[in-house]
Amino acid sequence: MEFFRFKRDIPFMSYGRITTAISLVTFILAVFFLFSRGLNLSVEFTGGTVMEVAYTQSVDLGQIRGRLTEAGLGEQTTVQNYGTSNSVIIRLPNKGKANATESSRVFDLISGVGTGAQLKSVEFIGPEVGQDLVTNGLLAILFVCIGIMAYLAIRFEWRFAIAAILANMHDVVIILGFFAFFRWEFSLTVLAAVLAVLGYSVNESVVVFDRIRENFRTIRGGSVAEIINNAITMTMSRTIITHGCTEMMVLSMLFFGGPSLHNFALALTIGILFGIYSSVLVASPLVMWFGVSRENLVKVVRSKEEAVV
Repeated sequence: MEFFRFKRDIPFMSYGRITTAISLVTFILAVFFLFSRGLNLSVEFTGGTVMEVAYTQSVDLGQIRGRLTEAGLGEQTTVQNYGTSNSVIIRLPNKGKANATESSRVFDLISGVGTGAQLKSVEFIGPEVGQDLVTNGLLAILFVCIGIMAYLAIRFEWRFAIAAILANMHDVVIILGFFAFFRWEFSLTVLAAVLAVLGYSVNESVVVFDRIRENFRTIRGGSVAEIINNAITMTMSRTIITHGCTEMMVLSMLFFGGPSLHNFALALTIGILFGIYSSVLVASPLVMWFGVSRENLVKVVRSKEEAVV
């Protein structure tokens, strides 16, 4: 199905040096902010107290945040609805205070905001657990990258595998750079979004790479740049339709999903936009510069005379 048809191939590869240079600068800036500012890790990673409070009626989260701020507890404290507007989850950072004392103080502060406040549960996450989550999250990203490289190397060729993993890691680092620069909270849901972006980006790369391989088999006499330009142009309609619909869904979560889904949708929004960019304008030029040719993808059929030595 094609809603958008292009009469001529778009010369994407002629802009390859410019687009990869922009990506390199953006990547370096993201790495700089990651090391200089660092990630604003949530309670799941740093340790702290998680409280679930239930009210008989809907409660204003702004009033709860205001009371916590007045008491000096507003910094790095997150307040979100959970399930319904009557249930509230409060995450307090680990400041070395007693768990029971701190949670009791917070409950006393917010119990008067709504009617029928009830403390449903209190959980304490130690620093050791948070460190384990950081380690496991990094290992998850590493194993995903290794799996992507192995899959692409088997399905296509090693040049495609290296180009795709460089482009996908470019997306991940840029997402982390945004969160480091703006000091957005990095939670487990954001980590899930990062892993989803990895899979989403590699899917777009596979579609483009598959068309490139098919063009090498069917187009005779064209240069590598012309073959890649044709492959990207032929997949543009699919890219616009698929990613346009996905982005509309993610933006709806971003604007209407509430605080609990905001950072998750924000990471997906950034990842989808840069995933399209990297698959088309980063991975494809890298494949060309790595020296891919028809011989790498198409098996040469030898005649019987040539086979006999």
